[in-house]
Amino acid sequence: MHDIEPFFKWIDDYSAAKDERSPFFNRTYNEFYFDNKIYNYLIHPQWDDMGSETLYLKILWVDYDLKFTIIEFLGEWNDCIEEDCQILKRTIIDKMLALGIVHYILIGENILTFHSGDDDYYQEWVEEVSEEGGWVALLNLPKHVYNDFKDARIHHLFFMGTDYNTFNWRIFKPPYIFKLLEERIEGSIKSLPSM
Repeated sequence: MHDIEPFFKWIDDYSAAKDERSPFFNRTYNEFYFDNKIYNYLIHPQWDDMGSETLYLKILWVDYDLKFTIIEFLGEWNDCIEEDCQILKRTIIDKMLALGIVHYILIGENILTFHSGDDDYYQEWVEEVSEEGGWVALLNLPKHVYNDFKDARIHHLFFMGTDYNTFNWRIFKPPYIFKLLEERIEGSIKSLPSM
């Protein structure tokens, strides 16, 4: 798992470590020392620790004018034991909401498993962004992970599913990804570009 890096193609245009408003402002990364791990597996040092023992993330992009962010995840999303949604909501999302970010594009292709718990934090998150015309989209979940989210009925809260699980987001610039998702969510287009 140590060779799975966060997407880095946009790093010259946006870095959470250089964004004064980011929860990871001034974070330094050591490319030679791997100190974070999921269970007994070391992970690439570019992933950011949000306080969970099993789930890491990377804020790939924030646009304060368009009010959206793109966040990539790695690991086990565990609400049952780790309360990962609560940790995510309190340490990252609440800070972004305070800065006006109401559109969340979550990249889930490196989420290995999902264990559900209470959905209170999901509901709170969606209610808060909905008041401002926002939404949360979860892209490219592995099939078994999507099924677990669906079994937990989170698919009723986030925009996720067939079109969202085959979206080739890497070939677009962040504002265009946002535009495509916004149009899809508002019903202007029938499907998203697939892989």
